[in-house]
Parts: sequence; C-alpha cells; structure tokens
Amino acid sequence: MPKPGTAGSTFEGRHLLDDLILNSNQYKNLMEGTLVTLQVIAGSFALGTVMSLIMGVARLSSRSWIRGAALIYIEFARGVSAIILLFWMAYALPILFGLPSIPGMLAGILALGLNMGAYGAEIVRGAIQAVPKGQYEAAIALNLSNRDRLREVILPQAVPIILPPYGNLSIEVLKGTALVSLIGLSDLAFETQLLRSGRVRSVDPVNLPFLYLNVLIIYLILSQVIAYLFRVAERRSARKFVSV
Repeated sequence: MPKPGTAGSTFEGRHLLDDLILNSNQYKNLMEGTLVTLQVIAGSFALGTVMSLIMGVARLSSRSWIRGAALIYIEFARGVSAIILLFWMAYALPILFGLPSIPGMLAGILALGLNMGAYGAEIVRGAIQAVPKGQYEAAIALNLSNRDRLREVILPQAVPIILPPYGNLSIEVLKGTALVSLIGLSDLAFETQLLRSGRVRSVDPVNLPFLYLNVLIIYLILSQVIAYLFRVAERRSARKFVSV
C-alpha cells in the first residue's frame, strides 16, 4: 500500500515533466527554426572566414592603399551594430539603390558574415604577427614568393593561434543569429516568439518558462557542438606541428 503523499508527489512529478516536455507540434516548430539558424550560421561562418583571411592578410600588406582599405572595412564593420547592419542589408540598401528586396536569409548572412569578418581579420592579423620572424627569414632564404611564403609557411603556423579565439567568435555569431528574427526570418528565435504569442496552433498551451528552457538547451547544444569541433581542430593542428 503506497505511503500517504506518494501518489500526490508522483502526480506532481508527472505534471512537471509534461510541462517540461513540449508537444510534437511545438518541437516541430522549434526544429524548423533550428534548421534556419543552422543555415544562417553556416553561411555567416563561410563568409566571415573568407573576409577574415583576406582582410587580415591585407592589413599586413606592403601597399598602403591595401592596408588602408582593409582598415576602413574592419573599423566600419565592427564599429557598426550588427542589428543596424542587418537592417541596412534588408531594407535600406534596396531602397537607396533601387534594387530588388534582398531575401532575409541572404541579408542575415551578409550582415553577420561581414561583422564576423571584421573581428576575425584582427585575429588573423595578430596570429600572423605572432609567427616567429625566423620563419619569415627562412622562407625568404628558400626564395619563396610572397604568396607561397604565406600559404606554405606563415598561415599553417598561424592556424593554431587563430583557432581558439576564432571558436569563441563563432559561438558569439551563433548567438547573434537571433537578430535575423527581427527581419521576419523564421529562425529559432522567431519560432519561439510565435509560440510565446500563441500565433502557432498547438494542442496544448505553452508554458513560457519551460519553452525558453528548451530553447536555451538547443542554443547550448549548438554552441557545444561548435566548441567541440574547434577543440578537435586545435588538437589536430597541434599534433601536426609536434610530429613535424
């Protein structure tokens, strides 16, 4: 025979669990938003990485106009709020230049990618400057061209220095993807707002604290995946140079 109070506590535990676990329709909306968030972070990461490498190297160019152009981009892109840059991409530029409306996905990727590239460029520049000068002298002694010197000697040694801060930057960009919900892109943050406001049909009402707890867990999982991938890259990069 169950002890007094046991049935009540079991019922309360099940009720708490039911609140914590959303229904299938709610999870479907969150997963659809997560897929959009993944697309935005993937595109932003790709664009940001390309801009980081180009502008980071350009900041060290022997030509003053190249250094100046890279500096202007870096100071502008990191000095302007990401949300303002996002609104410019989505709304202002098409109006000013009479262009067709930029799709929300493209606008989000451009804004976040350009912003990431500005911060990443400084990481790349600092890492290249951290490579011992003896490596530059050895590459010159081997009569390597500037391009080969950078590609074969300098950048490979700068990669282990780049990876840790670049991993942190990538996680910051992941969190910044929530801004794209402000231009109507149905990412994870946007779908969460729809569920919160009741504009998505659902069998059960949404318990707001547990809704946001589920969203928090999703963002946490995504950030941990990014951190894990960068840790793997760091270990492989470190082993490569140790073995050499």
